[in-house]
Amino acid sequence: MRKYIPVYVRFPFFYAMVFALTEYFIDSGDRPAFLKFPIVPIIHVILIFVFIAVEVITKAVDSISYHLLTDEDKIKFDIEEAKPFTQTEFYKKWMFKFSALQPIENEKDIELEHDYDGIKELDNGLPPWFTGLFYATIVFALVYLVRFHVIGDYTQDQEYVIENTLAEKKVEEYNKTAPDLMNIDKVTLLTEPAAVAEGKAIFTTNCVLCHKADGGGAIGPNLTDANWINGGGIKNLFKTISEGGRPGKGMVAWKESLKPTEIQKVASYVMSLQGTKPAAGKAPEGDVWKEDGAEKSTTPEIAVTDTIAKK
Repeated sequence: MRKYIPVYVRFPFFYAMVFALTEYFIDSGDRPAFLKFPIVPIIHVILIFVFIAVEVITKAVDSISYHLLTDEDKIKFDIEEAKPFTQTEFYKKWMFKFSALQPIENEKDIELEHDYDGIKELDNGLPPWFTGLFYATIVFALVYLVRFHVIGDYTQDQEYVIENTLAEKKVEEYNKTAPDLMNIDKVTLLTEPAAVAEGKAIFTTNCVLCHKADGGGAIGPNLTDANWINGGGIKNLFKTISEGGRPGKGMVAWKESLKPTEIQKVASYVMSLQGTKPAAGKAPEGDVWKEDGAEKSTTPEIAVTDTIAKK
């Protein structure tokens, strides 16, 4: 059988059978098993390697067997191999008819009159494998035409939307368990109501004891004025909440209890308190802050003392 079915026919048939059986027996939903499960292409590669190994070993065995023949048997074998196509070699005859390819011994009969510097042109057919691929593309085009332009299956635009939606869902699922990559270099002020509301909830749970619910300050400083002890702005505030306040008497570092994105939301909520007027807010502490730098002002302790002295 191997004599009549060449390897370029055996291999595609073998792989097509493996691929079809894989897709038939493995339930992969709306995606091919080949793409959904990484183990599947690995198995395919292993089977391809086995197929090639079998072909190489078989070829080597045939070669060794030939060399072990006697001279008389070699001559008989060569004559048998060189015989014209017989009725039993149906496959080869059919392939030559299918491709219009002429045997080498018939080349003198199909030479054209064209002569280019002694190089003559043959009016021969294409190799069987090339002809087969050409007809396969025609079949594929017909199937594609019927499916997408006659029956009216999904378009490429619809496929893009579907795949993009699935990808976004996967990203959302990944982000639920992904490491938090927010840091002081990437942090930005959040202004979306949902994010600020989440920051308020975290603030209410962890910060009201020292800063009061309205941010007016208790043990901790007033968060509603323009003065900051460790610098204002979203980046400084993110750093202060994450790393803690002044050593020995400042706020503890919350990076062990809160995720970086949660700290970003709390910092954004605190920034939203700027300019509000709490009922019993503490006196300003620290320096007045502007985004282009800290603008120094009279320290709160001196200002309070001067006020009392004047009174």
